[in-house]
Amino acid sequence: MANQALMANAIRALAMDAVQQANSGHPGAPMGMADMAVALWGEHLRYNPANPHWFDRDRFVLSNGHASMLLYSVLHLTGYDLPIGELKNFRQLHSKTAGHPEVDVTPGVETTTGPLGQGITNAVGFALAEKLLSAEFNRKDHAIVDHHTYAFLGDGCMMEGISHEACALAGAWHLNKLIALYDDNGISIDGQVKPWYIDNVAERFHAYGWHVIGPIDGNDAAEVSKAIAKAKQSTDKPTLINCKTVIGKGSPNRAGTAKAHGEALGAEEIKLTRDAIDWHYPPFEIPAEVYADWDHKEAGANIEAEWNAKFAAYAAAYPELAADFTRRMKGELPKDFHQVAFDTVVAAHTKAETVASRKASQLALEAFTAALPEMLGGSADLTGSNLTNTKSTPALRFDPKTGAVVMNVPAAPAKQGAEDEAKPETPAEAPHGTIGRHINYGVREFGMAAIMNGVALHGGYIPYGGTFLTFSDYSRNAIRMAALMKRRVIHVFTHDSIGLGEDGPTHQSIEHAASLRLIPNLDVWRPGDTAETAVAWAVALQNQSRPTALLLSRQNIAYAPKSELGDISRGAYVLSEPEAVGLKSKKTAAVIIATGSEVQLALAAQKLLAEKKIAVRVVSMPSTTTFDRQDLAYKKAVLPKKLPRIAVEMGCTGGWWKYGCAAVVGIDTYGESAPAPVLFKHFGFTAENVAATVEAALRD
Repeated sequence: MANQALMANAIRALAMDAVQQANSGHPGAPMGMADMAVALWGEHLRYNPANPHWFDRDRFVLSNGHASMLLYSVLHLTGYDLPIGELKNFRQLHSKTAGHPEVDVTPGVETTTGPLGQGITNAVGFALAEKLLSAEFNRKDHAIVDHHTYAFLGDGCMMEGISHEACALAGAWHLNKLIALYDDNGISIDGQVKPWYIDNVAERFHAYGWHVIGPIDGNDAAEVSKAIAKAKQSTDKPTLINCKTVIGKGSPNRAGTAKAHGEALGAEEIKLTRDAIDWHYPPFEIPAEVYADWDHKEAGANIEAEWNAKFAAYAAAYPELAADFTRRMKGELPKDFHQVAFDTVVAAHTKAETVASRKASQLALEAFTAALPEMLGGSADLTGSNLTNTKSTPALRFDPKTGAVVMNVPAAPAKQGAEDEAKPETPAEAPHGTIGRHINYGVREFGMAAIMNGVALHGGYIPYGGTFLTFSDYSRNAIRMAALMKRRVIHVFTHDSIGLGEDGPTHQSIEHAASLRLIPNLDVWRPGDTAETAVAWAVALQNQSRPTALLLSRQNIAYAPKSELGDISRGAYVLSEPEAVGLKSKKTAAVIIATGSEVQLALAAQKLLAEKKIAVRVVSMPSTTTFDRQDLAYKKAVLPKKLPRIAVEMGCTGGWWKYGCAAVVGIDTYGESAPAPVLFKHFGFTAENVAATVEAALRD
């Protein structure tokens, strides 16, 4: 029998040693949750240290990511490729043991956590993906998708509003294979939480539709293990296990205090703690018998081998399903995707429709969601406005009695939007044997964004979700996390400017495009017509290592005639030369750069200037972030050095000066409430003003 007390004390010792050596970190939570980790990792979690990416492993999320030394200790002790030297380099440059866990840096880490509340929300995404994949791929006597998602979380995660958004959805979705262990130690950075955190957590989660166990003694591994075993029996609800713990457990003078939270214990207190827990070994030394108790390499290999045999039998019985499952879990697109993308873009170009770019997005989605069963869409209660649903994506629904995924739901049109928008076309009935692929997230933008991160991390689906661009502020930190983690998540942001009209400045995006473009590794597209929108979607779907934000208009945009389509994917291209407006022999005097709906203004200004014999090139720049990654030769070809540049975009002007602009037609104030045409004139978004700005720049 394993010595659970020694196993837990090994975590405590490693945590306090690593934090002390780094003189930075959080020893208290790992010391308090050590027994919870012994119960979960030692008796319940299904994993293989030799293959961290084995598909049907259980997923573990450390939502209170500041307790990272708990996870690093367990990964080291159980046999992952995380040697003791990495623990000694805790929080040091280029080590595998960063201050907070980072996916793709440390083997065994499933998601990057640190911003509190997002880890448990990622876990909801993991559990949702598992449930949907099992409904799609499992067959009688062939359960190839059958794993749990576990999360540790603390008071900070509970306080963050995103946990409310996500946990309410987990209950509504009956995610019975989601088990959250709440480290209820009553301490945060400012001290005892009672003056500012008086929630009745049990009642709160009961109200969400969760099964609640406890409170139990979280410092008793046997009691925690029994609670986990009980939670695994749930067939229709997620489970919260309330674990009462002592932060800094084992430390004579720091246990139960805020001093244990975020600073090293100090050499003297560590010595006293070693004596108190009867741990008489030098720093970073673990006795062989403790390593033996923790070692999971052989057991993990056996668990994976059993699943491999199951999958081989499944592949023999259902070869096409197995091949599709394997492709999707690798994140690969179907072999014919490039042809689908080509046909979609060419069709948009051929039809040359005048529609809002949000409608252009839906037109592209019709093709892509039909070709890619892994596309999983949704909207934060704005389906009829974002137009994220298609004929291939009926609503995702769960049986209220059993919690099972409802199969073959007929697709239905979204309700009419609050702005009296036209209803989308009624989609056809779903094919036989399909799950719903459009999620009603409710008014939960932040939760939606972080759940999509979890879905993408899990694998098997490409998540996309919609809201208004101005509400990207709610989602922003989750968008940043997707960019940091390099995950393919697609955000559909409609109503991208003052062009939405009467809803006024609370809904009119001014700074949002510029703000999103500042996020490293996030692709931002603001397409100007149906072809550009189709290209934006195609590029986003191929971006396996970066998220994408699509900024789309409410108002209709005329199609911009093009001589060729190949350069759109490079983020910017020459749309119209002076000869297009009758100035063949005239030397080009300036370049107008425009995005989105303002491309039409640029083209109209080009014509006005041509009447005065002023030759202007028009460059459409749907994605500054993509254009910025192009080679210097291409950039110079699109934006010649000696020509004055004038940018036109209904948003903040700040980001445009990096292109050497002589002038920018933009907005550096908030909007107004009025019909869109009135606002365009009021703020100077007219062809006449753009032309006058070009002339003024040439005079200067």
